[in-house]
Amino acid sequence: MALNFAANLSMFYPDVAFLDRFARAARAGFTAVEFLFPYDAGVEEVKSRLEDHGLKVVLFNFHPGEIDKGEWGTLSHPGKRDYFKWSSTSAIEAAQSLRCPRLHAMFGQRVEDYALEAQIECACENLAWAAPQAAQAGITLLIEALNPTDFPRYALSRTAMALEVIRHVNIPNVKLQYDVYHAQMTEGNLIHTITSNFSDIRHIQIADVPGRHQPGTGEINYPAVFGALKGLGYDGFIGLEYRPLGDTDASLSWLAKYSPKT
Repeated sequence: MALNFAANLSMFYPDVAFLDRFARAARAGFTAVEFLFPYDAGVEEVKSRLEDHGLKVVLFNFHPGEIDKGEWGTLSHPGKRDYFKWSSTSAIEAAQSLRCPRLHAMFGQRVEDYALEAQIECACENLAWAAPQAAQAGITLLIEALNPTDFPRYALSRTAMALEVIRHVNIPNVKLQYDVYHAQMTEGNLIHTITSNFSDIRHIQIADVPGRHQPGTGEINYPAVFGALKGLGYDGFIGLEYRPLGDTDASLSWLAKYSPKT
């Protein structure tokens, strides 16, 4: 079986403006893309680019909060419940317009005024609030662990912790976004983790370690990882969330072996 890959337009083609990256991805042979946010570029502008180039978007994020103040998501912020609800509603509306079936609810940074347990409880409550609205729109909500080297203040750093939240919430459309790069940086044991928790994984992202560049530039055995995913019958998307080492199109030379048609 061929795996399904999506170009991450927040990482790819950094030499051109965001809205110009859709054409470049289509020209490279991609039929699916993902990105961090569509909001600043304008949802209607993004929709137009998708339609013009025959692309579908498979994932983007909730609003991040106040980035200039160090925020990176508000799912777990007890003092920003109203902001989270607005962010959820806005993201779901955007996803409906763009026909995107998955949204990443960004967990957020540690907040000094609250214990970690309080933040986890807040995240569970917020997911329980947002998930039914997302389900009505046919959307799955995802949470993702980020490694503490690159994101030292992020409140969700390990796969096991993310899975505890998902299983505590226990709502069918709340699942795991498993990023192989972040997992390798934090804990390793990639194939066992994927295999053991496959029923809770709805999206995968990849990059190599070190450097967060394309597969084949680092230590991760991607042939083994992709082989495991094929063996499991994974039919979801694999987001290429890496920083191309060199030209973006040249960085895709490894891809043909795994997906004759991206």
